[in-house]
Amino acid sequence: MSGEQTNPVITEQHPDQFLIQKGKLKLSNPHIQPGQEDVLYHIALGNKSHNLQSLFQDIKFVCMGGSPNRMRQFADYLVSELHINLPSGMGLTNIACGSDRYVLYKVGPVLSVSHGMGVPSLSIIFHEIVKLLHHAGCSDVTFFRLGTSGGLGIEPGSLVITEEAVDGLLRPYMEMATLGRLVQYPSRLDPDLARELQKLALTDPECHCHSTYLSKTMCTLDFYEGQARLDGAFCDYQAEDKMTFLKKVHSSGVANIEMESLCFASYCHRAGIRGAVVCVTLLDRLEGDQITTPHNILEEWQQRPQKLVASYIKLCLNGKNFSSKSS
Repeated sequence: MSGEQTNPVITEQHPDQFLIQKGKLKLSNPHIQPGQEDVLYHIALGNKSHNLQSLFQDIKFVCMGGSPNRMRQFADYLVSELHINLPSGMGLTNIACGSDRYVLYKVGPVLSVSHGMGVPSLSIIFHEIVKLLHHAGCSDVTFFRLGTSGGLGIEPGSLVITEEAVDGLLRPYMEMATLGRLVQYPSRLDPDLARELQKLALTDPECHCHSTYLSKTMCTLDFYEGQARLDGAFCDYQAEDKMTFLKKVHSSGVANIEMESLCFASYCHRAGIRGAVVCVTLLDRLEGDQITTPHNILEEWQQRPQKLVASYIKLCLNGKNFSSKSS
């Protein structure tokens, strides 16, 4: 065997700025040609089997979250908040019902989509949603991830709006093995969108009753050892090691830990899509590992990212012109 090592390939797409696609969403993949059949397998749709333009051309917002039930609840909430009139006796339909991998609901110009747990699951649905929007001829679409997380040094129930996603080594990029090489994609999010959400959270009656932070988010590949927990099936470190690590993470500017933001941010950056990650914290990891808060309180907390993003969408649809740069 050769001792040759493969060096990482740094992909520096627009390293000093976040460039947003204007107009219709275009794919950067040259292998997907107009007129070519494209099966979106994991959501049971396709550009030949369905009239994607007729179904989805009006989409302006994509909201993603891990839990299928939570994204159904969010879709129901949007029906009320956006005053969508469903036909008498009719309810929302899971458009991806031909597959059991994800759920997909359309509420006016909004898609509510489940992405499952972790980077691999989110990666798959992100690819297929972006391709769906491309085939549908959508333009100027904004993406949101609505999630739960573990906080660091902040009160449980707080909202964290991600300004930068970092991996378990605190690096601001997603590393992927492609064709036997390590490729690194910057995990940048639109800073203006993050500030707009933070400003809204401080003024909206639905949101100002709890703390909101604009901060870094650490994204790990595991819930237990990857997040320095002591309560998994395996643990090869001591409590002192855990606390030393978490304090180091906290001191680097990280306010919360979850498992999807790195992929979400890097893919938004690659696609030139405005994107934001809004998570509620379910516990302070500096105080413990297990979530012991009563279920009814957790349910209310998990609605907080939904309410903030729904308020933002309503304002956008009503013609609100955010001016975070000048504020």
